[in-house]
Amino acid sequence: MTIDQIPIGKFSVLTRISPKALRYYDSKGLLVPEAKDSITGYRYYTAGQLEKGVKIRTLTLLGFSLDDVALILKSLDDGDIDAYKMVLNKQLSQTRSEIIRLERIESLLENPDEMIKMTLTEPVEKKIPQLRIISKTQRGSISELMGKLIGDVMGVIYHPDNQRNLVKMTGPLMTLYHDPEPDLNDMCVDVAIPVSGKISVTDPDAEIRNLPAVTVLSLVHKGPYDSIGLAYQKLIEYANDNDIELTGPFRELYLNDPQETAPENIMTEIQAPLK
Repeated sequence: MTIDQIPIGKFSVLTRISPKALRYYDSKGLLVPEAKDSITGYRYYTAGQLEKGVKIRTLTLLGFSLDDVALILKSLDDGDIDAYKMVLNKQLSQTRSEIIRLERIESLLENPDEMIKMTLTEPVEKKIPQLRIISKTQRGSISELMGKLIGDVMGVIYHPDNQRNLVKMTGPLMTLYHDPEPDLNDMCVDVAIPVSGKISVTDPDAEIRNLPAVTVLSLVHKGPYDSIGLAYQKLIEYANDNDIELTGPFRELYLNDPQETAPENIMTEIQAPLK
């Protein structure tokens, strides 16, 4: 063994990465021992790999996935600053969302009475007329896409040309969920607003379309968004108990502005079309 051949145990101590994790990084091609003993064939790490090992450990501690770690290391090697910043901004957005979630949990734990300040109306059947909407759809993480898509659609409505044409919102902002089994980190997010007037679509990814008239099972949820799963549960249980067959896409209508409303007073209507 030469001076530049570092066994996995010693490399583990120097980088603070467990041997098990090092073997996994090796199998993923993320950090592969560079030196090889010509007699025994045993592989060793080199001194030049210490910096890379420390970078990997730091990035994983910051919450980056191994795929993102690999992308960051490659972008740094290639000098691709745009790709590097893109991955960092994605993680920053996720971190901020997690901070908001944890602050909400902290608030609830400090004020136990607030945990029960969530009310649901009873599910009712109602007829929804045909709606002319402007919408924009993308696939990805809902926490990352919602704000962007809302801003994009509102930007079309309030474009100077459309305001001169007296384009108006005729109903609340809504999201339509098309995936039968949605994954919050990878789902089809369809943000829509009912509108009237001669509208010019300035965003190539936005579209004007009609939602057909439909009968829905409706329920209004009052409370923070992080408890809205209880509303869906009640709606589905009611449908099952009353032999009502639901179809999609489910709609969420946002009845007041969360930026100006206390979490316990946020009103969200859930509409599930009947089959």
